[in-house]
Amino acid sequence: SAPGRMTLGCGRRMHPPGRVRTRRSATGPAPPAAAVTLAWMQPVTPSPRAFALLLLVACLFAGNHVAARFAMDHGVDVVTAVAARSLGTAAVVALIVLAYRVPWTMTARQARVMLLIGVIIAVQSVCLYSAVARIPVGVALLAFNTYPLWTALWARLLYGHRPERAVLLAMPVILLGLALALDVAGAVTGAAPAAAGSSTAAEGVAYAVAAAAVFGIALALPQHEVAALDGRLRSSLTMAQVGVMALAGAAVTGGLQGPADAAGWLGLAALTALYGTAFTLMFTILPRLGVVGNSPILNIEPVAALLLAWALLGQRIGALQWLGALLVVGAVMGLGLRRR
Repeated sequence: SAPGRMTLGCGRRMHPPGRVRTRRSATGPAPPAAAVTLAWMQPVTPSPRAFALLLLVACLFAGNHVAARFAMDHGVDVVTAVAARSLGTAAVVALIVLAYRVPWTMTARQARVMLLIGVIIAVQSVCLYSAVARIPVGVALLAFNTYPLWTALWARLLYGHRPERAVLLAMPVILLGLALALDVAGAVTGAAPAAAGSSTAAEGVAYAVAAAAVFGIALALPQHEVAALDGRLRSSLTMAQVGVMALAGAAVTGGLQGPADAAGWLGLAALTALYGTAFTLMFTILPRLGVVGNSPILNIEPVAALLLAWALLGQRIGALQWLGALLVVGAVMGLGLRRR
């Protein structure tokens, strides 16, 4: 969610598409921010145990979004959900930073860039949760999964990097898959269209795409501006900033809107616990298994969200939409798994 998947990087520590490569830091994985799952690092084949743990982390991130939709269906507003998730995760990652004695020092420029990244991730978080509140969870995450294309665009505009050939080849595949998943042509009968037919659904798609576009900026910035900072520190600071900004936004707009019933409290607690647990696993267990927290395997999150939303929320999509989902996820994972 990027930072549901942002190892912040809302950007999990990946390098943006382009020809610049940097040495991977030994201090630990860079964070997910939106959730959230950066797929640009040199792939490392995980052991069966690590593979299973990566799948678990992907399911935890997916479960966070399903729990968010559940909480919002029971009275919680988007800003309250973002504040709870971000502050809870910031506290968890801060404890990890203290436990591992990660240095907190940074230059004035790095501090300014981190403040900017915090604002960007706050916008991304609100947009993605707004999408989840309006359209099926898995479909929202699929639209968000276009972020590699946006990252390539921002890397080109901000730093002059030419997109790699693999990114250009994946672009039409991702867009075709997204068109099928959103049922743009209304070809899937018996399934509620995700993108057409209602202003609410159209707003949801727009929010998801906006989240992807903003996330692309957050992925392009860290590698060039704050790469020297430990990923755990970046994640903790970013989540704390997002949480504080969410509280400030709530104060301006009338205060936090809590759950209307016990089910809503359960959803709010679950989204915070699932997100915090996923981050904890990424920063503690995965490095010990020799796997970075931005493994392409984490891009299975939208599929996990589709399955969880079907089982827990009754959200169903048609066969062609499933095909579109597999095209999007397959193309994004292919970008992450390709050899450089």
